[in-house]
Amino acid sequence: MQQLAQSWLVYTLSGSSFYLGLDVFLGQVPIFLLSLVGGVYADRRDRRTMLLISQYVQMSCAFLLALLFFTNVVHVWMILCLSFVVGVAQAFGGPAYQALIPTLVGPEDLPNAIAMNSIQFNLARIIGPVLGGLALNKLGAVWCFGLNGLSFVAVIASLYTIKVKFIPARTTESVMTSMKQGISFIRGKPGMDALIVLAFVMTVLGLPVLTFLPVFAKEVLHGNEQTFTILLILSGAGSITGALLVAALQGTKHQGQRALMLLIALGFVISGFALSTSLPLSAVLLFLTGGMMMPVFALVSSLVQAITADSMRGRVMSVYNVAFRGGMPIGSLILGSFIPMFGAPHVIAVTGVLLAMVGMYFLFVHRKVAEL
Repeated sequence: MQQLAQSWLVYTLSGSSFYLGLDVFLGQVPIFLLSLVGGVYADRRDRRTMLLISQYVQMSCAFLLALLFFTNVVHVWMILCLSFVVGVAQAFGGPAYQALIPTLVGPEDLPNAIAMNSIQFNLARIIGPVLGGLALNKLGAVWCFGLNGLSFVAVIASLYTIKVKFIPARTTESVMTSMKQGISFIRGKPGMDALIVLAFVMTVLGLPVLTFLPVFAKEVLHGNEQTFTILLILSGAGSITGALLVAALQGTKHQGQRALMLLIALGFVISGFALSTSLPLSAVLLFLTGGMMMPVFALVSSLVQAITADSMRGRVMSVYNVAFRGGMPIGSLILGSFIPMFGAPHVIAVTGVLLAMVGMYFLFVHRKVAEL
């Protein structure tokens, strides 16, 4: 809900795709800068407590943004600053969250658990835009941000009910030493470094198509808030469909090969969406984009989790977070600068082709991921 209102209002207030990309950059760059530290603390502290603090901070930012709009004193720079604060909270909450999931289920259920987690996340992406679109059109942005703030109450209440099995070991090592141990573990595991690189490239080239949906809705498809809402809903619906398919696949063999084949198809579908000027065709292609993107992300994430020791999970997942979440702001900022010069369709079409080429490289040349 907040994503819809915030993206649309940043673009409306500024009229610039650069500020749209900058908002995403500032929301994600703390994850790139601080996740490694967050991963160390996820292995040293109670992971549930870290998550609770993160949720409280994000809830406060949502309510503050609602207050700024209610008092009619909001400016683009205020939205950008709050995006940065939320990013800092997520930099410490993200590794703790990802490290917590495997401690709640057995190894045989891990791919399904990650897929089901993707389903609930993307179900929110469907329900949120529907409610957000109604609130934005009928009630205004205050309701979008206020209702998002209230949604954290359910998350916080759920966290208080979880029984965490992981007990952090006592250590006197410095944060830097612990970070080096995590990096050494990654370098020593066959295929792990390739998965980290792949996660970074996927988000640099794959996720910007979602970041710049307001540009496609308004400038390419000549729509409005309703068009943007429809596109977000279709993307989320496709993601849920893809995640359900992953959850239904019980076998754990050839996950790497399946992920790379889906990545190649995803790249070409993104290019097709970027070049489409028909709303019905764009809707179908965006649904397929979500349907392929989520299985790729879920498969790669489950591979990383499957070959990680629990004592190193926070640090390994923090490096994965840096790669996975750090790629999005970098891609958004760079592409946000290129779009005014070359146009959104051409820029996103090129990223789709590059994404397909990356998948082909890891499938046919550098085969460590394909062999997992």
